Amino acid sequence: MKNKKIWKIFSFLAVIIFFLAGFFLINNLKGSLNIKSVKIAGQNIKVDLALTEAEQEQGLSGRQSLAANEGMLFVFASPGDYQFWMKDMNFPIDMIWLDQNLKVIYIEKNATPISYPETFGPGPNDGEAKFVLEVPDGFSEKNNLQVGDSAEFR
Repeated sequence: MKNKKIWKIFSFLAVIIFFLAGFFLINNLKGSLNIKSVKIAGQNIKVDLALTEAEQEQGLSGRQSLAANEGMLFVFASPGDYQFWMKDMNFPIDMIWLDQNLKVIYIEKNATPISYPETFGPGPNDGEAKFVLEVPDGFSEKNNLQVGDSAEFR
């Protein structure tokens, strides 16, 4: 009986420590990623960061527009196969997948809100992404952005 009580207390403390560690990790990640803009294709894009799962799920959904020099940068904990959709979007965008070395591995041009529930993302031979940059539609074409180009965080 005493062991059960100790085990319950230990489990409760472990859960609290887990949540506190996650909270501090996310806040530390936000503080250490002081990214204000992304330079890509010779252009500086002022970015909002999407770091948490909730921020990434929300993305640009519900916004009415993006200025020509604005975007959203999705930052993932590790490289992977990240697929995106246009759920609750009000305007078309270009989506740019970057690997951990900030090289463009895939570009989806002019993804429109009516495409939902279709998903977009790199194929199995394109590599794994660590970041996805969403910018106004036409950005990639206008600035001749190509797979293999580099980005820089500022």
